[in-house]
Amino acid sequence: MEKDFFSKLRILDGGMGQELHAKGLVSKGTLWSTSAVLDEKYHGLIIDTHLAYIEAGAEVITTTNFSSRRIRMEQNKVNNRFEYANKKACELAMIAKEKSKKEILIAGSIPAQHDSYKEDIRDNEVIYKAFNDQINCIKDFIDFFYLDVISSGREIGIASEIIEKLNKPILVGIYLLKNGKLPSGETIDEVLNKYRSRNWIGIIGSCISMEIAENSINSLKLHKLPFGYKVNLWGDDEPSPVRKINNAKYNEDAVNLNTVMGKREVSEEIFKNLGKKFVANGATILGGCCETNPRHISVLSSLKQDFV
Repeated sequence: MEKDFFSKLRILDGGMGQELHAKGLVSKGTLWSTSAVLDEKYHGLIIDTHLAYIEAGAEVITTTNFSSRRIRMEQNKVNNRFEYANKKACELAMIAKEKSKKEILIAGSIPAQHDSYKEDIRDNEVIYKAFNDQINCIKDFIDFFYLDVISSGREIGIASEIIEKLNKPILVGIYLLKNGKLPSGETIDEVLNKYRSRNWIGIIGSCISMEIAENSINSLKLHKLPFGYKVNLWGDDEPSPVRKINNAKYNEDAVNLNTVMGKREVSEEIFKNLGKKFVANGATILGGCCETNPRHISVLSSLKQDFV
C-alpha cells in the first residue's frame, strides 16, 4: 500500500463482533467473533458482513481476530487453534475483497494482548512474545497492521518494534478515557513523542465514545500524522473491561455484551455531524467500532461527496 494512503479522506469499516451477533452468531465463552471463525458454518456470515461494509463505502476491512489473542484462546481452552483462527480470519477477509471486485485494503487487527481497555502491566518479554505470536500469524495476509484498542504507550512501542522489522505500515488505535488520557495515564502527546515509529501511517481513537472522540480532536491533530476515529455506540462512554474470562470455556454460551456495556441509538444526523467536525479539523480516517453497522459507515462515506 502507499504510505500516504490516509493523506486524503478514507472510510474504515464498522464493528464486526456485535454485527455478527446481530445477524445470528451464537458465540461461546468470551471468543465473540472468533467463535464465527472457528465454526465453519459462520464463515459465510463473516464474508457477507465484510461485503456489507464494502458496499456501504468502507475502503478498509478489518480481520475478525480481535479476540483471537493468545491469552483469550488459552482461557477458552482452544489455544491449539490459535494459528488457525488468526490465519482464517485473514483468509475470509481476502475472500470478501475478491468477491467485492473493489480495491479495498485489509487491516490486520492486533489487539491489546491482555484485557481490553486496561493497561497491560506484565513484563516486556511477556507482552513482546504475545504480540509477536499474533503479528507473525497474519503478516503475510494483510496490507497494514491495525493496533486495535491499545491502552498504553509501552504496548504500542513493543508492537511497533516488532512490525518495524517486517517493514509493514501501522495504523495506531489508542483507547482513551474521559480525561483524554490512555488508561496508562499517558497523554496522546506523550505517546507520540516517545513511541512514534517511521512505520506509522495514522493514529485514531479506537473503540471510544463519540463524546471522548470529539474531545480528543485537538490532541490528535497536532502531530502532522493522519488521524481520526473508530467510535463505539455503547451507552457507557468509558467501558470497563469485560471480566468473565478467567474460567471461560468454549462450550459455554457467551454473555450478551449489551447487558454489560449498554447500547444507545444514534441518529444518522448526529453520527454524520461528528464526522463533519473531524473532517473540518483535518481528520482523514473515519470508521466505527462496537455497535456500529453498515448504515453508519454509509453515513460516513457520504462525507466524501461533501469534502472534495
